[in-house]
Amino acid sequence: MSLYGSLFMASPLAACFSDRAVLQGMLDFEAGLARAQAACGLIDTNAAAAIGRGCRAEKLDAAALAQAAGLAGNLAIPLVKQLTAAVAADSPSAARFVHWGATSQDAIDSGLILQLRAALDRTAPLLNSLIDALIDQCQRHRETLMVGRTWLQHALPVTFGLKLAGTLDALLRFRTRLGELRARVLVLQFGGAAGTLASLGEAGASVEQALAEALDLPRSDTPWHAQRDRLLELAGWYAGLTGTLGKLARDISLLMQTEVGEVSEPQADGRGGSSTMPHKRNPVLCAAILSAANRVPPLMAGLYAGMIQEHERALGGWQAEWQSLPQLIVLSGAALAHAAELMDGLEVHEAVMRRNLNLTHGLIMAESVTLALAAAMGRQAAHQHIEQCCQRALAAQQSLLTVLMADATVSAHLSREALDGLLDPANALGSTSRFIDQVLAAAGRAS
Repeated sequence: MSLYGSLFMASPLAACFSDRAVLQGMLDFEAGLARAQAACGLIDTNAAAAIGRGCRAEKLDAAALAQAAGLAGNLAIPLVKQLTAAVAADSPSAARFVHWGATSQDAIDSGLILQLRAALDRTAPLLNSLIDALIDQCQRHRETLMVGRTWLQHALPVTFGLKLAGTLDALLRFRTRLGELRARVLVLQFGGAAGTLASLGEAGASVEQALAEALDLPRSDTPWHAQRDRLLELAGWYAGLTGTLGKLARDISLLMQTEVGEVSEPQADGRGGSSTMPHKRNPVLCAAILSAANRVPPLMAGLYAGMIQEHERALGGWQAEWQSLPQLIVLSGAALAHAAELMDGLEVHEAVMRRNLNLTHGLIMAESVTLALAAAMGRQAAHQHIEQCCQRALAAQQSLLTVLMADATVSAHLSREALDGLLDPANALGSTSRFIDQVLAAAGRAS
């Protein structure tokens, strides 16, 4: 499916899950294990050096590994065989210490953790770029009036800055979570055949510590062969982030509709055109983000289902992670990159936003009049009366101001000057500025 790669999988995180990255992650584990055992006196340093020299992905036959994995049930078994042969060609005496005391899942899981660490290292600056772009847009459009919409209908006036501040607020929380989860998720997997390290005897603890230091990964209190909550937490972070980006993309694409026309995606040669209609400017960045947001939840569901694992080594649940988790993260990374590009170059059509505020000829401001009138006649009575005025305005195709000025009940309590103020959208923003300021202040503290 590589033909669609540039649209959906053009992710800065993809390289972390390439075939080479998968192999090198496991090989880094094997090299680290040899160094750790040499440090503990179990093997000599020359043997560890020979094993380390063999732990290069380019020395392996990836096609043969892929073929053999189908028969072996995992990639580590044929990888260890190829690695042993490569080491034997260099140092026959060292070859017998390849993979000593470890199990396939140790190599696969710890290799994956090394890949995930690289992915998280790349994710953080991507997220920061998007946050920075949103900060700029929030500041620029903090007073840009627009229609607030509930149930896809005109509700009350808001500002575009406030709309984006909601997304910024969520992303700041995701950034906080990202910093918190690294210590929980990025831990060594090392338990041997059944999670006891029995093959290393009394040296188990010292080798584990030395291996953790070699790979710069903390130890876990127990091997986590059949406890996958760490990976689930990480996947959930990416899935939640992608959902937040999907909400942003949905809103932007709706605002791009011809009948709304309040924003446009950044222009680029060949972007968003139609094969038949020269006038089209389709929201292709939003489409790519929404595609990721559509595909991630089923992948997440599979990871949840895989939590039910059998005894000390899973049959099917663990194996289901091998493709699902990288796909989920790569999709999320692509959505993140697309969102940063979208926000960095977003075109905001302020005049159109103001025009759309006036589409209902003042009806959008009916709540303000209701609240002012409620002081004299009670909220429920005021609501019912202004609702009737709105219905008369619609039926007669008149502005709400015209109807209100002609209404004896309203005129008895509210002057023309008062009505002008009540019907001005700029006077109905409530705590908008405070909310934006709070989010921007939080962003400043966290930067």
